[in-house]
Amino acid sequence: MANKALATRQKMMLRVDPGQFGKPRNPIAALAKGRSAGPHAKPLSSERQAAKRQLKKAPLVSEDD
Repeated sequence: MANKALATRQKMMLRVDPGQFGKPRNPIAALAKGRSAGPHAKPLSSERQAAKRQLKKAPLVSEDD
């Protein structure tokens, strides 16, 4: 059997498998993330609140005839 101890003149080298970096950690999460991407429509409540804020900002104009 070969000597597995590190000899004095050998350099320590890390061997990396080329296919190791291409594999995602959680493929299901990656698919879900891609599916949910993109712009979404604003909810109706936020549109209602924005309209309410605009009404409060608008100056009151009296109709004197």
